[in-house]
Amino acid sequence: MEISARFDLRLEGGEKGLFLEAAALIVTTMADFVRAAAKEKARAFLEQERRILLSPRDLSALSVALDNTFEPNQALRAVIKRARKTGRRA
Repeated sequence: MEISARFDLRLEGGEKGLFLEAAALIVTTMADFVRAAAKEKARAFLEQERRILLSPRDLSALSVALDNTFEPNQALRAVIKRARKTGRRA
């Protein structure tokens, strides 16, 4: 494994022993055990946070909004017109 960054961590009493014991049971180093556990927890957390949960009512409203044709209001039409004249994206 190529090490590209270093991360120091202060542990509370008893944590080091806990991590060492768990790492020994799966025949790995404490650093590898903590790194794998942290990576697994981070991925699970990010997956949960990136998921959008909608109630049935909200899902229905979103579905209706996506199915209906969108008509830009006057303000949006003005911005689009200005953007086209200047060549900049709105």
